[in-house]
Amino acid sequence: MAKELCEECPAAKAMFDTASGVLGYDLLDVCVNGPAERLNSTAVSQPAIYVSSLAALEKMKMSDEGKAMIDSIDVAAGLSLGEYTALTFAEALSFEDGLKLVKIRGESMQEAADATPSGMASVIGLSADKAEELAARAAAESGAPCSVANYLCNGNYAVSGAIPAIDKVEEIAKPEFKARMVVRLAVAGAFHTDFMAPAADKLKAALEATPIKEPRIPVISNVDVNPHTDAASIRATLAKQLTNPVQWETTMTTLLGKGLESATEVGPGKVISGIMKRVDKAFACDNFTV
Repeated sequence: MAKELCEECPAAKAMFDTASGVLGYDLLDVCVNGPAERLNSTAVSQPAIYVSSLAALEKMKMSDEGKAMIDSIDVAAGLSLGEYTALTFAEALSFEDGLKLVKIRGESMQEAADATPSGMASVIGLSADKAEELAARAAAESGAPCSVANYLCNGNYAVSGAIPAIDKVEEIAKPEFKARMVVRLAVAGAFHTDFMAPAADKLKAALEATPIKEPRIPVISNVDVNPHTDAASIRATLAKQLTNPVQWETTMTTLLGKGLESATEVGPGKVISGIMKRVDKAFACDNFTV
């Protein structure tokens, strides 16, 4: 990840060098050479995705077309961790301060996940109401917490909870709820639930100590689908984000309803543009990947 990006774009390489100083290890080396187990741990993958996404913007700036595209952007949003990238792009956070927060976020989420076994599963083929009903049923029958954590798009929702509850989701989703597929996610734990409350407490303290400015363009919150405003509200909302479900589907439908004309997904992969096709087949969402 990011190998060719840094070879082609000196500004992107400089960003990774700065990140290594903040993190205390060579982030680019881990991205390129692994080992995969380390890169895939949420403590490392979160800084890697944050830096890679912002480094991709540096590559975009190398062309007149890319510069014009960046200059034309008048609203930003990011799914879960991507909200930090969006806030940094909107200049509410400096790159270094955003990375310090992401480092604490990733490490504290890993610690919370290690303390109490939990997990997530992607449920394909159900409406939001049915996914919520499935999570509630799994919680009741397993006697363990379970809820919808990521509202991505119709037919694609992620449930999050204790391992017995996720096991129950896998057991009953297809035969009893007619889900098309259930995929256990390779994540450390039950993100965007109360399992992450210890991480939220640590992040809250870090947020209080971080300089934050009003974004230069609107950045839509994962928590309530409203634009972030002043520093105090940004701090409060980012702390809530760890234990609240990601309202991505509503974010996309709200932006479309307000006249969103075009969008570009920046960073590793093409997941967001794929989700947008499910939200609105006619809407063109470009990619600028690393």
